[in-house]
Amino acid sequence: MTITINAAFDSGNIVVDQIDGASARLSIRKDRESEFFQWFHFRVSCAVGDALELAIAGLGGSAYPDGWPGYAACASYDRENWFRLDTGYDAKADSGTLTIRHTAESQILWIAYFAPYSMERHHDLVAGVAECEGVTYRCLGTSLEGQPIDCLEMGTGATEVWLYARQHPGESMAEWWMEGALEKLTDPADPYARSLRQKCRFHIVPNMNPDGSRRGHLRTNFAGVNLNREWHEPTAERSPEVLAVRNAMDATGVDWAIDVHGDEAIPAVFLAGFEGIPSLKAEQAANYKAFETALAANTPDFQLDLGYAESAPGQANLTMSTTQLAERFGAVSMTLEMPFKDNRDLPDPVAGWSPERSKLLAHACLRTLDQML
Repeated sequence: MTITINAAFDSGNIVVDQIDGASARLSIRKDRESEFFQWFHFRVSCAVGDALELAIAGLGGSAYPDGWPGYAACASYDRENWFRLDTGYDAKADSGTLTIRHTAESQILWIAYFAPYSMERHHDLVAGVAECEGVTYRCLGTSLEGQPIDCLEMGTGATEVWLYARQHPGESMAEWWMEGALEKLTDPADPYARSLRQKCRFHIVPNMNPDGSRRGHLRTNFAGVNLNREWHEPTAERSPEVLAVRNAMDATGVDWAIDVHGDEAIPAVFLAGFEGIPSLKAEQAANYKAFETALAANTPDFQLDLGYAESAPGQANLTMSTTQLAERFGAVSMTLEMPFKDNRDLPDPVAGWSPERSKLLAHACLRTLDQML
């Protein structure tokens, strides 16, 4: 029996170059109007017992080729429970080839760069949270393809907190984090949530890039624009998603902000800050460092060893949201990065970094914010 491979669905992305029995040679479609590519998501129809060998070639030219060594692909039979597959990377074969091997245990296998977070699940999340007591829903605007930029708001306090995710749509762990944050904040029995709702007004945007998410992009919107390089001067023509969110932030002000992401290469959870902004204040920087230290104490999934190099004084890139918000509002803003690979310090050979750990990390971040306030 010859296998079949298909990616014609929400967030699907693969190009089938050749199939021979249970083996296939594949490649990844670039983001629309862009050179970025790394995200893949497809399904394999096969027979139980098939020894699948799926080779994704041309990855030396992907957005982050350093992300492939040590990486293991995600898979699921039921699209609920995700596990890691036997995966190897050869940088010298066909301009960089990732080979996935697995003996099929069912007739359909779903494979993805990380456990997907579909737009249907997104709408279910928004609908469910909007029905919770004390929650207000707002549509901040629409994407280039007309999808809503959803915002959920709650809390009665004076501290303005913005949480937003999936500027880069292929970083699906970011919306799993959002699901965890919303579950915690709307839990009437959770004491941290009760305390935070008294201290803060939360503005939560679970997905800033619905077009890229649905299209199976790694990093850009419908126009091929990296939203996290648009915060200095967003436009309705290129980046209405950022324009809508930044306009709403201008109306409320921002005291604390977390921009949630995933990193392809670094096998750890870490934060990136705003140390290079021109108007950096000592108290602002101290609060960021205190949050970082407290988060490391609150969860062993977070660490301070691995991460990005800090910007030199006055050299911050103000096109990025974290630095723009810190400069624009004096906010304590941060970029939270989770791994596509496993967590180096607490590896899980079955699931790797997972949706479940992404959600639990959100709980730890909110506990830490409550302590800081």
